[in-house]
Amino acid sequence: MKNQNISRRQFIGAGAIAATGMLFLSNTSFAASFLRVANKPNSVINGVQIGVITYSFRSMPGTAEDLLKYCIDCNINAIELMGGAAENYAGAPKRVADQSGTDFAQKTADWRAGVAMDKFKELRKIYNDAGVSIYAWKPNALGATNTDAEIDYAFNVAKALGCNQVTVELPEEAQTKRLGDFGAKHKMMLGYHAHTQATPTLWDTALNQSKYNGINLDIGHYASGTSSSPIPFIEKYHDRITSMHIKDRKFHDGPNAPWGAGDTPIKEVLQLMKKKKYKFPATIELEYTIPTGSDAVTEVKKCRAYAADALK
Repeated sequence: MKNQNISRRQFIGAGAIAATGMLFLSNTSFAASFLRVANKPNSVINGVQIGVITYSFRSMPGTAEDLLKYCIDCNINAIELMGGAAENYAGAPKRVADQSGTDFAQKTADWRAGVAMDKFKELRKIYNDAGVSIYAWKPNALGATNTDAEIDYAFNVAKALGCNQVTVELPEEAQTKRLGDFGAKHKMMLGYHAHTQATPTLWDTALNQSKYNGINLDIGHYASGTSSSPIPFIEKYHDRITSMHIKDRKFHDGPNAPWGAGDTPIKEVLQLMKKKKYKFPATIELEYTIPTGSDAVTEVKKCRAYAADALK
């Protein structure tokens, strides 16, 4: 990433706590504000669910309240929720000055091991009442250094939020085996995300380890890393794809680009999803540089409009 972009690791860890321009005096007023929305969002277009990942809004305030407002503004009714927003809403520890990373990690692990699911269920209801479903959760609690209690927590939160999957960066083989066993325990899919290291066989070991190990495919990264269309891969592995990130990139490890300006066959992929009636969501991930004078919400709206046009 360049310019205003930050890494996923930084984004998940930071939790994006900045305040929104809207003033919510309490959780009750927060919920009531969205229940007053007259027209609930709808981004199911000719049978294809268009969603968005909260990473798309990393340049803007990122509380749970903010993110729901952005979805409504963009007319998107489904979201892959990342890390900090839900945990902050539920009262997760905040790192204080002079606190070591080890101490903060331990405090967070202890909190995760004991926290009730009530606030996460409350957040799910607020989103659902406003017309937005949370189909995936991407926490930073699924790594090799996380405890078993934290991994159980990650799945339990996903269920409380109403998700049908958790997503995570593709780890080493030992960890995909470990996570696959947890997936079987909780009967929930894992979607493993890759960047330009993606190949047609990258996920095979994980897929063979557990039927709960799946693919969170990023077609932009795949196209850029392989300099080829992801369509043959999608057709082969469609039944193991839990969700798909949509972005445009140039071939040969080229840069991100506004949709339609790169080499990723976004329109053809969406048409394939429509034709084959694939049910996994197509998730907008805004990663190109936001033009001067614009903002993330405006650009996500453009991406949604591009997808809608492609699905006519």
